[in-house]
Amino acid sequence: MKIVLATGNLHKRDELNKILSEHTLILPKDLGIDIDVEESGTTYIENSLIKAKELFKLCGGLPVLADDSGISVKALNGAPGVYSARYGEKEFGRELTASEKNSLLLKNMDGITDRSADFVCCMALILDENRIFTVQETFSGLVADRPYGNGGFGYDPVFFSPEFNKTAAELTDDEKNRVSHRGKAGKIINELLRSL
Repeated sequence: MKIVLATGNLHKRDELNKILSEHTLILPKDLGIDIDVEESGTTYIENSLIKAKELFKLCGGLPVLADDSGISVKALNGAPGVYSARYGEKEFGRELTASEKNSLLLKNMDGITDRSADFVCCMALILDENRIFTVQETFSGLVADRPYGNGGFGYDPVFFSPEFNKTAAELTDDEKNRVSHRGKAGKIINELLRSL
């Protein structure tokens, strides 16, 4: 099935290509669509549905898949959470690089002993205007003491998995896709598409 991803993030597309390998994933720009949706929701599910519904209107009936994800840290009351991509923008007045966001997160965790955190991913799949499915999954771990590894993207270098004794940035693609929030949600979407 050809599915349009509601993202311009090439890292997400590459990761989802491996997870949803039975399908052809295309980006809005491949269809000449320029989409910039304000993620005004306060939950992952709200934001994924906002993106999916907006893109579906522009895609002429093609199936759409949107993903909203982030890192929720227990000691920070769930922050950065749905604001993970925009973390630190208010303080610095600009969009931060991934490395800067990781540094800010580590600074905000300085001296905190409870370092438990979850990566959260909500996927919204729209097949037609009356067939809308959502899946939300997590990947539990800890905020590391400093960045480790060169793989992955985003907060992966500072997200430590006790199961592997590595950060998400140190996992192989296969390891990460088997246990990550996006990998787990993608597997359920795959099973759903097969069942349909």
